[in-house]
Amino acid sequence: MSPDEVEALLAEGVGDGLPVVEPTEERLAAMGGDDVELGPVPPLFGALTSRKVAYYAVLAGCRPAELPVVVAGLRACLEPEFNLLGVQTTTGTAAVCIVVGGPVVERLGFHPGANVLGPGNRVNACVGRAVALALAGIGGARPGETDMATTGQPGRYTFCLPEHRTPFGGVAGRGGTGRDGSGLDGSGFDGSAVSVLAVGGTAEVLPRGGGGTVAEILDPLAHALAGAVRAAGDPTRMASGAQAVVLPPEVAGRLAGLGETAGSIARALYEGGTARAGHPVAASPADVHVIVSGGPGIKMLHLPGWIGGSRAVHRVLDRRS
Repeated sequence: MSPDEVEALLAEGVGDGLPVVEPTEERLAAMGGDDVELGPVPPLFGALTSRKVAYYAVLAGCRPAELPVVVAGLRACLEPEFNLLGVQTTTGTAAVCIVVGGPVVERLGFHPGANVLGPGNRVNACVGRAVALALAGIGGARPGETDMATTGQPGRYTFCLPEHRTPFGGVAGRGGTGRDGSGLDGSGFDGSAVSVLAVGGTAEVLPRGGGGTVAEILDPLAHALAGAVRAAGDPTRMASGAQAVVLPPEVAGRLAGLGETAGSIARALYEGGTARAGHPVAASPADVHVIVSGGPGIKMLHLPGWIGGSRAVHRVLDRRS
């Protein structure tokens, strides 16, 4: 579409300012979707349907096979504990991060490797962007009117984080099928799932020393979680929310070799961060999410939770979708 056409869409409350794919009848028909209402999207409470989502998925550059992932992520955002109304209207920097795990990552061509949150992979970029466009467009979140973010952040354009398959299991799988994320459950679930988290930004964290012990790896992350509490103005704000850390495969492998599990890492970070901050760094140890993603190297990532209060939500993907 031309710059003038993009400007016209923006004037109608559609789009994010970047070029979009023209939503022709042919593309919309190929994308599919139906008119079954799945719930209201704040702040103006437009009805979520997969047909409406298909429109934004086309704009974002998605292919039809990716629509179920986008819809699942959006449905997860509607759960009360996610607090989408707050996320959509806050003056803060909250962005919706969609975490994708299981066989669907490889099947659809998501890239969980080097530069996972940066440019270079169409599926990562387009799925994350489709979620953001649909939330804003269907929900009526318009900057300066209903979306009151003081500064915003780049993650509000697209924020999609595919997981590596590791012995830890995936965040979405653990949350969607019981904590072990195990196999098929008779309903068509093959281990593929999505999670949504409200994230205030990203911060790089390095292990201490050589990173050869559990403490050398986890202590800096615990300090980062505590830092988010101290930076919140009121240190009690994080007590109702969630935080997340991203471990590259090399670091995750070290921790697994030292006998750690996702659950033990989350508990250690919750307890260590809470001790350092003097206040809870999340609602519970289960609300400290351990994600394995990224390429070679030992640089970890802290994803501070939104201080307004939001919990992660998980949804399984039926392999028949």
